Amino acid sequence: MTTTLEQQWIDAFNKLQSLSDQLQVGDPFNYNRGREIHTAFMLGHTVSGTLAGADAYEGTDPLEYKSTIGALKATYNGVSVQPTWEEQEEYLVNEKIGKYKRHYITRYENNKLIECWCLSSDDVLAVLLPKFKKQYHSSNARKDPRLSASLNAKEIRQLGFRVIFKGQE
Repeated sequence: MTTTLEQQWIDAFNKLQSLSDQLQVGDPFNYNRGREIHTAFMLGHTVSGTLAGADAYEGTDPLEYKSTIGALKATYNGVSVQPTWEEQEEYLVNEKIGKYKRHYITRYENNKLIECWCLSSDDVLAVLLPKFKKQYHSSNARKDPRLSASLNAKEIRQLGFRVIFKGQE
């Protein structure tokens, strides 16, 4: 027997999946997909229907979203390792980061979108490529061989511009 609050939660869970299916925005419970969908709606973007590739679109431009619930930062992790640094750089520039001309970085507190910053892919690459290169050439053993690099709050605020979204004046 469930309590009224538990049943309301179950109903909300089912409703969120049903709405996501109707909107064709993918699984709202997959990793951070719910926040990506929320961000897209708050910014007036079109949500991508798949989990691979662009998170959303601004017109026809594919977008990358990064979000955090702690201090403002953007982590690019799980980056496939290529055979040479030249191939790695080409992959980062043309496939993983550079193909998304705008990167939106958000900070949430619970269900509230607190702040949102927009950076160009050129600025993101300017900061991250040296970090990826250093890690690529590092001889340190890691459990996960894939690459990872982050933008910190200072870098985000220096390079990006703050975005005003629905409900924020």
